[in-house]
Amino acid sequence: MPEINQHGQIVNDTVPDWKGAGVLTRTALNGRFCRLEPLDASRHAVDLFEAYALGDDSDWTWLASTQPASVAATAEWLQDKVADDGLVPFAVIDLRTDRAVGLVSYMAIERLMGSVEIGHVTWSRKMRNSAMGTETVWLLLKNAFAHQYRRLEWKCDSMNVASRKTAERLGFVWEGRLRQKLVRKGRNRDSDMLSILDTEWAERDAELRGWLAAENFDGEGRQVKRLEEFRI
Repeated sequence: MPEINQHGQIVNDTVPDWKGAGVLTRTALNGRFCRLEPLDASRHAVDLFEAYALGDDSDWTWLASTQPASVAATAEWLQDKVADDGLVPFAVIDLRTDRAVGLVSYMAIERLMGSVEIGHVTWSRKMRNSAMGTETVWLLLKNAFAHQYRRLEWKCDSMNVASRKTAERLGFVWEGRLRQKLVRKGRNRDSDMLSILDTEWAERDAELRGWLAAENFDGEGRQVKRLEEFRI
C-alpha cells in the first residue's frame, strides 16, 4: 500500500527483499503444441524460409525486417538475432512436424527492474488457426515469471490492430501510446504499450491453461471455448 514518508510525501509500495530477476537463458521451453528451441541460423533457416514463403509482403508491414528472399538471406537475418547479446531468441517448432514455423525473442531485458519484453514476434502462416501462437506466449510468460520478473511487456505499431487485439486476448493490459517512438521503413511509428504484471499472472495463467487444455479442443483440433470465456 502507498504510505506517507517522513517528509509528508505519498510514496508507493515497497518491494521487500528485491534483488532483481533471474537470467533468462537460451534453453528450450516445451509445450503440448510446440517447442521453443534456442534459435540456430543453420538449423532453422530452411524451415523458416519455406514457412515465410507461404505468405507475402503484407505479413511484414509492421515489422522492422523485410521478408527474406532466399535461404541464405534467412540464415543471415537469423544469425543477427543469434549474435545479439540483448536478445534471447527462439524458433517455434511445430511438434506435429518437428519443423520451425516462427520465431520470437525476449528483448529489452531489465533484470534489476524485473522487466522484459516479448518481441521480434514473426509468425508464419503455418501458425494460423492453431494453438501454437497462444502456447508460445504462455510458455514465455510462465518462464519469465518463474524467473521473478515483475512485468512482461508487449509493444506494437499503433496501426497494427491485429497485434494489439492478440495481446489483449492473451491478457495484456493496454497502458498507452508512445507517440513518434520510431521511424520504421521511412514512416512514423507510434507504439502501443501493453503489459502483464506478476500480481496478475495467477489469473492469466489459469485462463491460458484452461484454454490450452486437451479437453478444450475437439477431434479436429478446434477450440471448444474461446479464451475470453475462461477470464476470471
